[in-house]
Amino acid sequence: MFDSEGVKFAHEVHPSEIAYDYWTTVAAMEAIGHREAFGLNWDPSHFVWQDLDPVGFLWDFKDRIYHVDCKDAKKQVGNGRNGRMGSHLPWADPRRGWDFVSTGHGDVPWEASFRMLNTIGYDGPISVEWEDAGMDRLVGAPEALEFVRRLAFDAPDAAFDAAFSTTS
Repeated sequence: MFDSEGVKFAHEVHPSEIAYDYWTTVAAMEAIGHREAFGLNWDPSHFVWQDLDPVGFLWDFKDRIYHVDCKDAKKQVGNGRNGRMGSHLPWADPRRGWDFVSTGHGDVPWEASFRMLNTIGYDGPISVEWEDAGMDRLVGAPEALEFVRRLAFDAPDAAFDAAFSTTS
């Protein structure tokens, strides 16, 4: 139906979905014959706590990134107590192995991510998704928005690139 109506669907890759990591995303694309209507909502917070590379994912699925969700996650492992599977504890509980935090306060490599979005020519929507249970949203959400605006810089224009071209 999406094909016939010219609608693009952006699937968010995360556990409990049909595509939840790199290889299940490859499998999902193959299963649907790489139909253009099926794309991806890139939310790097889910990649962080799974130890996946969010920047490499952008490159490998560059033609399928239809939406960008700026949400961050912080791993809280390595202390001998918190395990990745401690995610059944309440949000913001310091015993969790990972938690969602305000954009810019976690482990997402944001500058590299925005540079890659420029490299792949992404010009679609960018949103801030708020799920930080440990920070007041009236403080954190405006701060997250400012953080994203600062990093969502435009790529250099073609004239700049041409000035540094090695071909004559």
